[in-house]
Amino acid sequence: MRTLRSLVVVAVVVAVAAISSAQLTPEERAAVLIAQGYDVIPNIIYGTANNYQLRLDVMRPHAAKAPTPVVMVIHGGGWVAGSKEDRVLEGLPYLQMGFAVVNVEYRLGPVSLAPAAVEDCLCALHWVAQNAAKYNFDVSKIVASGGSAGGHLALTTGMIPSSAGLDAQCASENNGWGTPDMKPLPKVAAIVNWFGITDVGDMLHGPDTRSYVISWFGSQPDRDEIARRVSPINYVRAGLPPIITIHGDHDPLVPYSQAVHLHQALDKAGVRNQLLTMPGAGHGGFTGEQMLKGYEAIKAFLLGAGIAPVK
Repeated sequence: MRTLRSLVVVAVVVAVAAISSAQLTPEERAAVLIAQGYDVIPNIIYGTANNYQLRLDVMRPHAAKAPTPVVMVIHGGGWVAGSKEDRVLEGLPYLQMGFAVVNVEYRLGPVSLAPAAVEDCLCALHWVAQNAAKYNFDVSKIVASGGSAGGHLALTTGMIPSSAGLDAQCASENNGWGTPDMKPLPKVAAIVNWFGITDVGDMLHGPDTRSYVISWFGSQPDRDEIARRVSPINYVRAGLPPIITIHGDHDPLVPYSQAVHLHQALDKAGVRNQLLTMPGAGHGGFTGEQMLKGYEAIKAFLLGAGIAPVK
């Protein structure tokens, strides 16, 4: 009898352990709820340039009743590599903060040289505004976010004015080949710049030259002028949206000094901004703790700017 009782106790313990191990962890529960809580509409064509169809993905919360703030996520890769699919998980923190996400693709250097990527991202911004009612976007709260070349493109998307002429290809023609129906360039509410290039010309010549920058420009005779037109540092002025920059101070691909110079110029112009330095960090590849620190800073920054949803 005692042996039987012992066997029963062991069996109960094993059963309880099995039930316990079958329960979802908090992380697994969160993943299930994320999968259940959002619509994903992939590969929407937002334009065509040089016979290349430009695509983006929309991720938006099911339950949102009011228009939702939206983050444009722009991938990196030195303007010559990478894809939106590489960075799709980058949208998850923003979704959990209450944003919708638009994950943007653009023409890479092997398809079209500079300034094509800048032009495409401005067209994606136009698309967000033009389709706000359809996808329930709040156009007063558009955030541009990206890393490396994507950080540069987030900056240009939020800083370049229509007067620069870099969104001319975005004109829609509602009357066949008639008069283009060109809407004003929508205003970005905030920019999240993860170690992006801020002075492109500085990386075409001199000690900070990088091969990926040269590849993006090729042998165009006016490449110095194009570099000037696509350098965020040249568009610093009062009235810009708030900008937060996250950059490692040992970055071998995008000099940390570029982040510092942008921060100083923004301060001088009276633009709300923050530079979060990751001590000892290189070009991305941050630790988990550094990433948490980065997103905590981003959330606080966007809440302080009145852009992030308050939960």
